[in-house]
Amino acid sequence: MTSGASTPAAPSRPRRSRLRTFLPLGLAAWLVLEIWLLLLVADAAGGIAVLLLLLAGFLGGAAVVKRAGRRAFRNLSESLQRGAPPQSGGANGLTMLAGLLLMLPGLLSDAVGLLLLVPPVQKAVSAYTERTIDRKLRATVPGSFGDAFEQARMHRPDGKVVQGEVIREDRPGPRDGGEDRPPLTG
Repeated sequence: MTSGASTPAAPSRPRRSRLRTFLPLGLAAWLVLEIWLLLLVADAAGGIAVLLLLLAGFLGGAAVVKRAGRRAFRNLSESLQRGAPPQSGGANGLTMLAGLLLMLPGLLSDAVGLLLLVPPVQKAVSAYTERTIDRKLRATVPGSFGDAFEQARMHRPDGKVVQGEVIREDRPGPRDGGEDRPPLTG
């Protein structure tokens, strides 16, 4: 006898996110475009010119990453000397990303890396990223991985610690041997 409810033929799988679906396709398109642009420039200017462009991009990117890393370390050490929490390092992170994009072989990645070095673009990308992360954290289900990030973000800035003591009301059992133990506080 049937109840009238249809049973699914196969259990439904969870939906894949758009990022997991389109990221491999986007990376493949990026690589094809990079190779095509390099071939166009090599055809117009010659192979030596392309090699020099790639070398200049790599050296420039290494210099940008080194400078951003030094600035981030200096900001961290200054804030630790003041005793204040470290400031947001969004600009340093984007500068390092720009340097890494410059170090990657390809003209399109160099163009994006150079664009990320422009301060108004950095501010816009940083604001967009912060809004997106904040929106994603608010949309997470309680108890998920995102909820842990939300809790860490809520409790980290003020650094307050609630002092307390655990009082155990258990009776000594056969495993304890009935002996009293000193408290774990120092």
